[in-house]
Amino acid sequence: MELKEVLKFYKNKKVFVTGHTGFKGSWLSFILDLYGAKVKGFSKKPSTKPSLFDNLNFSEKFSSITGDVKDIKHLKMEISQFKPDFIFHLAAQPIVIDSYQDPLETYQSNFNGTLNLLESLREINKKCNIVITTTDKVYKNNENKIPFKENDILGGDDPYSASKSASEILINSYSKSFFLDNKINIASARAGNVIGGGDWSQHRLLPDIIRSCFEKSELIIRNPDSVRPWQHVLDPILGYIDLARNLSINPKVFKGAWNFGPDEKKPVSVNDIIDIIKTVEELSNIKIENDRLNKEAKYLQLDISKSKNILNWKPRWSSENAVIHTIKWYTKFYKNISANQLIINDLKKYLK
Repeated sequence: MELKEVLKFYKNKKVFVTGHTGFKGSWLSFILDLYGAKVKGFSKKPSTKPSLFDNLNFSEKFSSITGDVKDIKHLKMEISQFKPDFIFHLAAQPIVIDSYQDPLETYQSNFNGTLNLLESLREINKKCNIVITTTDKVYKNNENKIPFKENDILGGDDPYSASKSASEILINSYSKSFFLDNKINIASARAGNVIGGGDWSQHRLLPDIIRSCFEKSELIIRNPDSVRPWQHVLDPILGYIDLARNLSINPKVFKGAWNFGPDEKKPVSVNDIIDIIKTVEELSNIKIENDRLNKEAKYLQLDISKSKNILNWKPRWSSENAVIHTIKWYTKFYKNISANQLIINDLKKYLK
């Protein structure tokens, strides 16, 4: 099915989004709202300034609830009252470095938050289709430079990766213990390093570069040789949207885990990303800081053959195009073009 038709499918569908004030959550919520879905967001207030969510304008159908997925009573009540057709669970503590500084918050948000959602689903008295986002870092990484498949061994040495890997085990347990009747259908989505306009998080490569470009601050690069599955935010977001639609139609096929990543033949390193950016923006005052404690994997790639062959999904923009679109988004934003218009412009280009 064409992506435009996939998006039209959601018109008047009731969609509950956790983490809707975050970077990916804002893109997802805005696009669903744009195509007529009745979206209810449940999230803490935006954690960055600027914030993409605060710079977006939504329709009258959209409702935003300030809440924390660690609060199971509040989460249950909102889901029960809304009676969603679809749920996208994106709420999380998403930064690896922050997980070392506050592991308790990381596990409580990522594992307990997912547990609270799954418990809330047990009380839904209607069919509901759920996509729970985890991460490409759920796999046991032996640095053997082989792209990970969905059935590879789970692992995670850092608190963030471990919290997400544990969540995958939790999702599988609940699916097989409580949701075998095809009324509650759950898929997990494991996306790579997502980039795009509107991310101002700390300790992420593109936001750090943007701050350096537009605030003239020092650019600190960790592990310039590290390889990651870089992809534009529209690739996984539209993958999640189509996965949920397919899950509602054929749950037996589309339950379970799905990888969403780039389709590059040549892996792309941090240095490669910087070289691409230098073709469109001037970068100076760069400081290289190698990760002496080896807190992050050096090589990480995803095998997306399952998503390509079964879901009929594949990324539309190369890593290079993703980077260039991202830099142009911020350049125009700082020239006072609205975030609404910038997302719509990117979406139009993508759908072509």
